[in-house]
Amino acid sequence: MYAIVKTGGKQYKVSAGDVISIEKLAVEVGETVELPVICVVDGDAIEANPEKAAATKVTAEVLDQYKGKKQMVFKFKKRKGYKKLKGHRQQLTKVRITAVGADKYEAPAKAAKAEEAASEE
Repeated sequence: MYAIVKTGGKQYKVSAGDVISIEKLAVEVGETVELPVICVVDGDAIEANPEKAAATKVTAEVLDQYKGKKQMVFKFKKRKGYKKLKGHRQQLTKVRITAVGADKYEAPAKAAKAEEAASEE
């Protein structure tokens, strides 16, 4: 099962467990966010009507707030001696999709096995 969510003027295809970088959200690291859904695909069933798809909840956990790669902006007018160089770093938020509708993300089994081994000793 996956969903198409819209945030920051862009659309992202997400499923449970995905880690994506989106435009900055005004939330703290560790908090949970609900993203607006546009479309939901569950096997052969596709719900493309945004009003009906919005009933599906997509929740995400905020992992990090950071700046993206530097983008160079160069302005130039030929034969006029006009040149400008400017850099831009976009503010981004890294999120992990924890649930898409009924599908929930579960941590990898390695961590659970390590805890069991430690408790047996």
